[in-house]
Amino acid sequence: MKRYRTIGNGCGRAMASCCKGVWCLVLSALSSLCLFTSCNTIDEDMSDCGSTVTYDLTLVTNINTEIETQLETELSTEVELEIAKRLREYLKNIFTDHAHDVNLSFYDTDGEGERLHHDEHIMDANQASYTLNLPMREYMHLASANLVNNKEVSLEDDKLCRTSMLRQVEGDTVKNHTTGLFTARQPMKVLEGINQQFKVHLYMANCAAALILDPRSQKVKDVKVFSTGFATRFHINDSTYYYPANPPMVRTDELRVQNQRVFCSVNFPSKEKDDTRIVIEDAEAFDAEAGDVSLWSFDVQVTLVDGSITRTMLNYKNPLKAGQLRVAKGWIGDDGVVYTEDSEVATAVTLDWKGGLVINN
Repeated sequence: MKRYRTIGNGCGRAMASCCKGVWCLVLSALSSLCLFTSCNTIDEDMSDCGSTVTYDLTLVTNINTEIETQLETELSTEVELEIAKRLREYLKNIFTDHAHDVNLSFYDTDGEGERLHHDEHIMDANQASYTLNLPMREYMHLASANLVNNKEVSLEDDKLCRTSMLRQVEGDTVKNHTTGLFTARQPMKVLEGINQQFKVHLYMANCAAALILDPRSQKVKDVKVFSTGFATRFHINDSTYYYPANPPMVRTDELRVQNQRVFCSVNFPSKEKDDTRIVIEDAEAFDAEAGDVSLWSFDVQVTLVDGSITRTMLNYKNPLKAGQLRVAKGWIGDDGVVYTEDSEVATAVTLDWKGGLVINN
């Protein structure tokens, strides 16, 4: 469905279209009559304004597909449907079409790529309009969204185009991301005397995984689950992720649903075969062949009633990609060992595990 909105009296019309799997950001660079003077609001006479930016944001992720196929189709009991409901609620700020905040930077394409123009806005909506004054020239435009309420990730080194990145808080053990993060990169050439439109796609930069454990008849004192194998930084201009040699452990959040233990992790993506990640462009890209080595893991630590700890590493060969939700299932067996019927998982078990990993709760 196409939607049109006329802005002001003389600066043109911005058209926004919905793009599957992404947010669509439409930037309209207007004619030279509008270039070098300032504007205030979008409702007044705009005949002397600069470039007008209209946001039409639509986000489609695979959360509904994942839950429908893995929970509501394969799992049909009352408790399993309740798990799906709880996951939707927990992930509502991750897989969302709502932009709380946006950060826009326009860089020089020569030299060091210094930032020439910078804007920050609180949107709290899925559509809003802003006015920017952009002189005629070539730019590299970088954008990011939903960072204000995510204390685990920050935008850093963004004065230069090549160094701008999303950086996760450092540590051996880190917390979940609390918002869905989105970025974009787009070359822009603002011309004189020509009405232009620039479509900039904002892609999701993080992802989520959930592990559902059935304790069955096993009596356990405690269960802790971590995930690991994920990137810690995302370089926006290159659309690449950085993977440390020793990736941190991500402390999952637990959702109790009757007798089921549900653990959820929100983080940057895992590696792929080439050790870098370019952001997902469509839902079909979620389908990937399993690699020969494990790419990411759930670390499950089950404390038995006698105080001993059994550690099970569930190592996954398929990548966990940006914009994706993966739902895994398993159960706790004898001696606290975790089992799964998933053929892509390689399991490593340590009985009476003594630890060695310091966890700061």
